[in-house]
Amino acid sequence: MDDERYDSHHSALWYLIASAPLLLWPGKASAYTAGWLAHAPYLVFGVLLGASLWYVARRLYGNAGGYIALMLYCFSPGMIRSSAVWFAEPETGAAWGAFGAIFTAIAVAHTLYAPREVVLWNWRRILLLGVSLALAVGSQFSLIVVLPLALAFMLYVAPERRSAAAVIWTAAVCIGTLLLFASYFFHAGAFWQAMGHASFFEISWRAFVMPHAYSSVAAQIGQSSPALVLALPVALITWALWRRVRYFGNTTPLLVAVLLLLLAVGTPHYPGLGFQLVAVPFLFVFVSGVAADLLESRHKNLVTACVWGLLVANAGWNVWELARAGS
Repeated sequence: MDDERYDSHHSALWYLIASAPLLLWPGKASAYTAGWLAHAPYLVFGVLLGASLWYVARRLYGNAGGYIALMLYCFSPGMIRSSAVWFAEPETGAAWGAFGAIFTAIAVAHTLYAPREVVLWNWRRILLLGVSLALAVGSQFSLIVVLPLALAFMLYVAPERRSAAAVIWTAAVCIGTLLLFASYFFHAGAFWQAMGHASFFEISWRAFVMPHAYSSVAAQIGQSSPALVLALPVALITWALWRRVRYFGNTTPLLVAVLLLLLAVGTPHYPGLGFQLVAVPFLFVFVSGVAADLLESRHKNLVTACVWGLLVANAGWNVWELARAGS
């Protein structure tokens, strides 16, 4: 088959998600309706990613951490643009899949020390992990890097149940692979041809010695969330200097985000934001975790004022810019 018939960055699942609302719409869609239907899946993914972000941050850091992460997310220009597909690639599915895969894997591993009946109930989370992996890799082939990351965290969290963790991970990968296969309507030839043309690890090693590649990724992060321009350096300095915040719940999203941003540096020609956008929710979790710890320090009043000031200013600026864009 001709190479041009295959997308080296996205699977058929990516196209099915985009076309599903139009295919399922019962009536004849007008130009206005068709536009909304085409955007609908990514708006849903954006809402679900925000809900997942809030849930994870709240479970890790309490109510304060959860709502800080949610505020950062809701007023993030990059996430809004991607969810609305406004002059942007539809990448919220990839971001939600990667985010869900990492934290679902950790959640599954945590339950391996529970009684047998709780472990057996894990089939729902295993299914969710498989769906997350399929959505991540199906939306962006290079997110296959999430698979070994998820396994590594599972083995770290459950060192005495590593065989069980490996079995669960294998089952989830099989579920994800089956879902991807289903997106090709179970045509083995088409599936293997697509996998053969996929760019799973297309890294430009020369980019790592080019200063412009790093400045470009840094600029994209600032455009995705202006609040991170101030919050991220403060969180990194606090994490480096204050031992209390260097625990698993804070370090995990930081490690994942750093890896994704390094991959973003190495893939400067990817069509879209790719790894950089996927890293942003993990940065929100990291910043909210450090902020929640600072709110429990003896400088609580000062930290509260700074956090509120940053969140309100960021929200106000984003609402103003959205109003200008719509006028």
